[in-house]
Amino acid sequence: MTFFGKLKKMMNPFSSTQVAKEEDTEKVEPGEGVRGRPKIHVLATGGTIAGRLVSTGPRYRAGVLGFEALLDAVPALRGLADYSGEQVANIGSQDMDESLWLKLAHRVNELLASPDVDGVVITHGTDTLEETACFLDLTVRNPKPVVLVGAIRPVGALGADGPVNLLDAVTVAVNPSSVGRGVLVVMHGSLFEARDVTKVSSSALPAFAAPNSGPLGQLIDGRVYYGHRTGLSPKRPVFDISNLDKLPQVDIVYGYAGASTLPVKALVDAGCRGIVSAGVGNGNLHRDVLAALANASGRGVVVVRASRIPSGLTLRNVEVDDNRFGFVAAGALNPQKARVLLQLVLTRARKPEEVQKAFDNY
Repeated sequence: MTFFGKLKKMMNPFSSTQVAKEEDTEKVEPGEGVRGRPKIHVLATGGTIAGRLVSTGPRYRAGVLGFEALLDAVPALRGLADYSGEQVANIGSQDMDESLWLKLAHRVNELLASPDVDGVVITHGTDTLEETACFLDLTVRNPKPVVLVGAIRPVGALGADGPVNLLDAVTVAVNPSSVGRGVLVVMHGSLFEARDVTKVSSSALPAFAAPNSGPLGQLIDGRVYYGHRTGLSPKRPVFDISNLDKLPQVDIVYGYAGASTLPVKALVDAGCRGIVSAGVGNGNLHRDVLAALANASGRGVVVVRASRIPSGLTLRNVEVDDNRFGFVAAGALNPQKARVLLQLVLTRARKPEEVQKAFDNY
């Protein structure tokens, strides 16, 4: 029986908050191997969590440290699990792209299929962390825990948050209650579902939130407290990317007062397969942009309406007659996550009603 299989026997399936008792956890010295301990594989991609100050003040370089240095900086990790790891990339996450998403998803699926891996922790820059989490949530099929983590302050900065965030991420990954919850994000003592989390501050702590749902749980004194069950829909879309080496081109058009139609026209002329509108209010559009997007939809470009507002839903046929224009409403997804889902949906469907079904079920 696997590590998680043994621990799940001890769990009360009706409890919304499940925490392993200290007496149920084997005490080990760092570096000791213990039979039956969880095996966690770390995939490092760079970011501020692997960054270092280059001068006094706020300037730093992201993606300087390797995964070994990250693990060595937090000795308490050795008491939680046995580790393996690899450096997938070492970049600032502003440079994250679809090719790296596919590389990560292929590797995560491969790792989780092995009986020698009980969970995966991914260190990542915070700028696009939510998009990578969303992509993996839609492409990783195994129920074993996958946890993304980052930092706002680099190594050497006052109040550097990377070490404690990484410790919290591994704590979540080894907790049996994390199985079957989809991809998770851990930052600043809170844990979130990939679908709902977003970065809400460029510099302050805490920097992440889930405006529509709140956090899935919290970490206090090294323990995981889940506040509610994840409620993953049995119709939730999961995409097979095993034979994909690229994704369809989908871009975002931002809404504002007096918005120009030039971005829409340029994207259509460039052969864009899908456009996400980051509209105002409930995904509303300037009249000229609405006409341009209606024209794009008529030419076979799939158009999804989302909102630039950080919370709330973009509802179908409320501000805009989606049926008339052939648009899709993003629901709870923000523009950047709507783009991720649309890229994946377009690998197997193009009709607006089929795309809408995927958005409704996620």
